[in-house]
Amino acid sequence: MTAQLAVVVKGWPRLSETFIAQELVALEEAGLAFEIWSLRHPTDTKTHPLHDRLQARVRYLPEYLRDEPDRVATAMSAAEKLPGYQAANAAFEADLARDDTPNRHRRFGQACVLAHEAPASLRALYAHFLHTPSSVARYASILRDVPWSFSAHAKDIWTSPAWELREKLSAAHHGAAFGATCTAFGAAHLRTLADDPDRVDLVYHGLDLARFPAPPNRRLRVPDDRLRLLSVGRLVEKKGFDNLIEALALLPEKLDWHWTHIGGGALGPALEARAQALGVADRIAWRGACDQPEVVAAMREADLFVLPSRVAADGDRDGLPNVLMEAASQKLPILSTPVSAIPEFIRNGEHGLLSDDAPAAFAAEICRVADDPSLAPRLAEAAFARLHAAFTMQPGIAHLHRRLTGLLDGR
Repeated sequence: MTAQLAVVVKGWPRLSETFIAQELVALEEAGLAFEIWSLRHPTDTKTHPLHDRLQARVRYLPEYLRDEPDRVATAMSAAEKLPGYQAANAAFEADLARDDTPNRHRRFGQACVLAHEAPASLRALYAHFLHTPSSVARYASILRDVPWSFSAHAKDIWTSPAWELREKLSAAHHGAAFGATCTAFGAAHLRTLADDPDRVDLVYHGLDLARFPAPPNRRLRVPDDRLRLLSVGRLVEKKGFDNLIEALALLPEKLDWHWTHIGGGALGPALEARAQALGVADRIAWRGACDQPEVVAAMREADLFVLPSRVAADGDRDGLPNVLMEAASQKLPILSTPVSAIPEFIRNGEHGLLSDDAPAAFAAEICRVADDPSLAPRLAEAAFARLHAAFTMQPGIAHLHRRLTGLLDGR
């Protein structure tokens, strides 16, 4: 089937973006044909089995324009002959006046390459993330005179300038025909910036439960048992793992605990050094980036999933991390924070525990779980039931499929 839809992503494949892979595989299996246009080449050394299921062609745009000068020059010359070039260049110049950065120039160059190289069958574009990928999609849509749409997540909502979000949500500025976002918290914010609130849909990612085994039969802990803590997430500021390490150092000597962390990230060396300085390094395992089967196996062995999310200094924050739903699928009790959309899935004391991210508060909640063996299983059962009742993947996929096929059909 000839692809009429171009899907623009930051990079493909990426271990940290299983929610994108899950969605695209499901849309393809529902009959939607598309090509992926990636702004970056992969950097992860591993992939998830999910990535292998995707049949769509993946095309890589010049990651840096200087790396492929002939390709870029050919595309920009061809773009000047497209009917939408004057409008696209005007939009780019208006953006450049407020954001004259190498990244902005790169966005326009990548858009010209996409517009030139995309097949004649192109009818619409769909971008994952509302910042850079959506800029490329917007410029390319103007060049090719086709509509575009987006899926927004977390950092792209909270660290993009308001003027840019408003224009991407405005018909008067060649904005998106529609946008989806994965939390009610994010949707409410974007609707205040849109010319029409109906331009923004709430579409939870949900979880494809077929990809996960049935939860294990967990043995009831007794207070003297080792408490096996697990976290999965990038080592970046918004994940709050520095506060968690401080919390671990406050746990009482009598508590036998061990923490495993899965994920890469720039803060790794600093966090390992801090753990060493606090005298807890010998109770921590840093496993680095892992594929999905390795993550699930770790969840099945753990006693408590810990995610100390917070708002970073630049405003970046989590949305609703899929990893919380993955933990719930394995009946792994959850301790997190009431940041952003996490309370949309976890109600404190009902489906898990949501704590202030201050180290002393987090340490107290860990001790609470350790001291009351009946608490964690009750919370895990409730989260498992909530996942199955309201956070499965299929409703969101059906909604996106309707929206994207409508866009392709001119509706």
